[in-house]
Amino acid sequence: MNCKIEDVVVKPRVSIYSKYIKRLMDIILCSVAIIVLSPVFIAISLLELKFHGRPVLYKTKRPGLNGKLFDMLKFRSMTNEVGQDGLPLPDDKRLTKFGRFLRKYSLDELPELFNIVKGDMSIIGPRPLLEKYLDLYSPRYRMRHAVKPGLACPKVFKKGEERVLTGTWREQFEADIYYVEHLSFLYDLKVFAAIVQELFAHDDYRTNATRAEFNGNNLDE
Repeated sequence: MNCKIEDVVVKPRVSIYSKYIKRLMDIILCSVAIIVLSPVFIAISLLELKFHGRPVLYKTKRPGLNGKLFDMLKFRSMTNEVGQDGLPLPDDKRLTKFGRFLRKYSLDELPELFNIVKGDMSIIGPRPLLEKYLDLYSPRYRMRHAVKPGLACPKVFKKGEERVLTGTWREQFEADIYYVEHLSFLYDLKVFAAIVQELFAHDDYRTNATRAEFNGNNLDE
């Protein structure tokens, strides 16, 4: 009987680095980053009040380690405008120029540094996706929650001898699973270097993201 790749469960890699050193590095590096970037936090907070009003931060429930929910923090990129029916206007109507700027340079993600210090997240790991996806994952892709979610996520995975960039949901989940299987200090460095390069490229993907939501059957979208 043929077994689909999405049903093959993996075993997380466990090491001294993954159990102890990674967490210690997260605390030290993010604590220093918060102190160094405090003027940036203050400046963005003031601009948030001007362009988006209160609250400055946006909280959203996301699954963390072993699927446990936590409040992920972000700077807001949209207003609170509602229509005549009292419901929020579509995202593209509420997204401001300042919000686009924050997304383009991933500045809206900065508050997640506090999530990392708290222990909800790690610097490197699979991105925390929507809570409603939890029941849609196959046994294999559910293993993306075997490690803490990350501020920066792996972008490539190996398919035979080929290294494949993530694009579809399947490729993103495979990259996450590859990370779970190969978690190490060197691999974290490689992911971090790739993320820094991406930031300097000023990718507009997050600014104009129109990706279809995951529904359990659209792995190749």
